[in-house]
Amino acid sequence: MSTASTPVIDPVELTRDLIRIPSVTPADEGAMDVLERTLTGLGFTCRRLAFGDADGEGANARIENLYARRGAASPNLCFAGHTDVVPTGATEAWTSGPFAAEVKDGVLYGRGAVDMKGGIAAWVAAVSKVLADGDVPGSLSFLITGDEEGPALHGTKKVVEALMAEGEVIDACVVGEPSSQQRLGDMI
Repeated sequence: MSTASTPVIDPVELTRDLIRIPSVTPADEGAMDVLERTLTGLGFTCRRLAFGDADGEGANARIENLYARRGAASPNLCFAGHTDVVPTGATEAWTSGPFAAEVKDGVLYGRGAVDMKGGIAAWVAAVSKVLADGDVPGSLSFLITGDEEGPALHGTKKVVEALMAEGEVIDACVVGEPSSQQRLGDMI
């Protein structure tokens, strides 16, 4: 159900909000909170799925994941992405702080701007515009993990397995991962 009060999200501002969060794998640092708050405001039902050991490190670290769905009908079109980023390396090598989210000459700089906080924000903004203009047939969902840049043991695969065990059906999925090694999409 769409209403005239559905907010239209600014993709640059949402990207900046996400970049400012130093969500270096496996630390979420609040990135999922920002997305959950934004998606809830768009009428999505959000739930967290955390896997791994709360006291673990490295491959055993606890990972936050978010599944958000709007609607119950089929088909369910899902966007998959990740909020975790790789370490910054030597910060003195950066022309802008890695988590400063600065815009210079029309370009947004920061860790995760491309891979892939910007992609998530763009999809959230596009969905907000579609919903502000009217309803969509079926359902829309987001599957966001905090475990893609690291060992990737407690992210997308475990979320999909948990959803399937509950009978949740994702009919189609758009993967916003911008990097690949051999063929498009081989990194997710």
